[in-house]
Amino acid sequence: MAMIDRKGIWTFLLLAFGITFVYEGCLIASGMSMNFGFSSLGPMPPAYAPILIGLAMWVPAISTVIVVKFITKEGFGVTNFRIGALKPYAVSALVIPAVFAVIYVLTWLVGLATPDWQLQSLRHTLVVKGIDTSHLPDPRMVLPGIFCASLVMGPVVNGLFGFGEEFGWRGYLLPKLMPLGKWKAYTLVGIIWGLWHAPLILAGFNYPGHPILGVLGMIGMTTAFGLYINEMTLRHRSSILAGWMHGAFNGQFYGVWRILFPNADALLGGVTGLVGMLVWAALGLAVARRTQAPSGDSPGTFVEHGGPANGSQPIRSETNSTSSAAGSRR
Repeated sequence: MAMIDRKGIWTFLLLAFGITFVYEGCLIASGMSMNFGFSSLGPMPPAYAPILIGLAMWVPAISTVIVVKFITKEGFGVTNFRIGALKPYAVSALVIPAVFAVIYVLTWLVGLATPDWQLQSLRHTLVVKGIDTSHLPDPRMVLPGIFCASLVMGPVVNGLFGFGEEFGWRGYLLPKLMPLGKWKAYTLVGIIWGLWHAPLILAGFNYPGHPILGVLGMIGMTTAFGLYINEMTLRHRSSILAGWMHGAFNGQFYGVWRILFPNADALLGGVTGLVGMLVWAALGLAVARRTQAPSGDSPGTFVEHGGPANGSQPIRSETNSTSSAAGSRR
């Protein structure tokens, strides 16, 4: 049976889940609305609510620091805390918005949503909330403006919060689970990542009206998107890249697509639904096909598809490169 660092993993999970559930439980108990979409149902959350939610995203990072510094005392070399090559940052910043476009076009084509080109739903929601819409710019300016802003602000600004999660999920937990095998590790991280969102989902976040199915949907979404972000993180050995990709994802998730497709079925259509899961899974599996584990190597070792025949060098996850990096980052 594969040996894993049970002490480190369980301590990390207890901290990440315990702190998050208590903190988010307090937010929910305070009566703060989780209506972050463009639904007219329920009160709009206060302007500072996204910051409060964003702070919870740093709990996995804090938990990682506590574990590697005070529990296992192995140092930050195990976390892939490095920038790495710049090309994957540019590639992922373009791929992720493109995938969102594919997801919502497919959602439209299968009849699970229709685009609101005139932003009638947004206008109606703002009116219900008591906001004057008479000076709202023309949709032909609003939609491209929001989309272009999300391309830059998403990975940069949201990436600061995204790294808080990814330093834990992809920086610490994923390499620690890789001795179980690639697909077991990917599946476990996806399930854990999704369950970590459970308090907010149960309170109406992302899947309003679907508390239980919403938690299952969130697990499906994090597992499917996780295939892509896991592959990129291990290939380039960078949890900073994972944070960047998480930020790019959130920039699109809360950007133009929810405005343009406000009534997309949360469980079936859009990025939260079955359509999104299938598209992300397809992309992740396609990227995974370019990376293979050679026979005889440990589960955390990967090389580009085709191996040394094309001159590529072995690409190793931090599970196999800890010894060389830990000394310089303690």
